[in-house]
Amino acid sequence: MFLTKHIAAFGKYLDLMGRVFSVPERMRMFLKQYFKEMEQLGVDSIGIVLLISFFIGAVICIQIKLNIQSPWMPAFTTGYTTREIMVLEFSSSIMCLILAGKVGSNIASEIGTMRVTQQIDALEIMGINSASFLILPKIMGLMTMIPFLVIFSIASGFIGAYATAFAGIITPDDLTIGLLHSFNAWFIWMSIIKSIAFAFIIASVSSFYGYNVQGGSFDVGKASTNAVVSSSMIILFADIFLTQLLS
Repeated sequence: MFLTKHIAAFGKYLDLMGRVFSVPERMRMFLKQYFKEMEQLGVDSIGIVLLISFFIGAVICIQIKLNIQSPWMPAFTTGYTTREIMVLEFSSSIMCLILAGKVGSNIASEIGTMRVTQQIDALEIMGINSASFLILPKIMGLMTMIPFLVIFSIASGFIGAYATAFAGIITPDDLTIGLLHSFNAWFIWMSIIKSIAFAFIIASVSSFYGYNVQGGSFDVGKASTNAVVSSSMIILFADIFLTQLLS
């Protein structure tokens, strides 16, 4: 019963995505919604991305210096480890988990409210492909903005690390040497590729839960919670697969 339920839900998800990825009926309207979603889902998330990344970069640097670094290790170990954590995992995977809570719940509640207030039914009556009209701009908008959020997150994390350096935790020179030591540009691209996949998961899964809401306002809140939980779990599983594939 449990397996059958999830297989049926996955089938409904694939059916919805088939309707979503169709040629927009009105390209001008699609572009208008696309830029709007880029602002709402991407630009409006820059603040929280910068804030969290700054403090995480600072905390990682402090923890490594105080609890891991020893006289037997090179002085640049703290900077090197901070860079690897920020680039390989935090700025792509963990940041997308955070965005799943902010952006995913927003998408699910917005579309779910339109469903329970019969706005989606009105679009269908007018002959509009509501799935493509509502969901495609959100998916494309978030996938477009997520690489910039990753770059901002990495940069903000490094600034946080330098803030601890200037506070006397580590010398700025040792931190700089560590951040530059054995740098591999592919890790940046790997982080961006992973984040684009996670952005698709967040937008599509959240839209699926919102689009299929049945009931009233209580069910919208429930769908929003389910969207965040499901997209977060899928991101964690996808992270394992993509890390193995891209490494």
